[in-house]
Amino acid sequence: MVKVLFVCMGNICRSPTAEGVFQHHLAAQGLEGQVSVDSAGTHGWHAGNPPDPRSVSAARDRGIDISYVRSRKVRPSDFTEFDYILAMDRDNLNDMVDAAVKDGTARVQLFLEFASDLDATDVPDPYYGGESGFDHVLDLIEAASEGLIAHIRARHL
Repeated sequence: MVKVLFVCMGNICRSPTAEGVFQHHLAAQGLEGQVSVDSAGTHGWHAGNPPDPRSVSAARDRGIDISYVRSRKVRPSDFTEFDYILAMDRDNLNDMVDAAVKDGTARVQLFLEFASDLDATDVPDPYYGGESGFDHVLDLIEAASEGLIAHIRARHL
């Protein structure tokens, strides 16, 4: 089983969206039993809370349910439990590199590195922007999800 953890700052917008979108793509390709998916935040401000309603609505408009996700903070054990820890932006990546445990085995990198057709490196935080920001986040996450699935198929399955 390949294990993937998506990480943003609060785990209420970008990383739960990535969890749900990636899970949706895995199911569509019959891979849900071969890859485990979770999400977390670098900060625990929203621990136990569902995703931002705007994220839930934008995902639902694309036929993806993320309402089941509950926010949690990254744990030290995540660095040994997961194969991939994928940060939504450089700040999150730096936080993950700083928090990594000495015996951690997870590959820590930017999620958008798997979206080869995009010029962007960071998934922008839509929290303080307008509604269109949530759709843009979904577009980026959809592109990176396809690339990540191709990567996992080539290296693990």
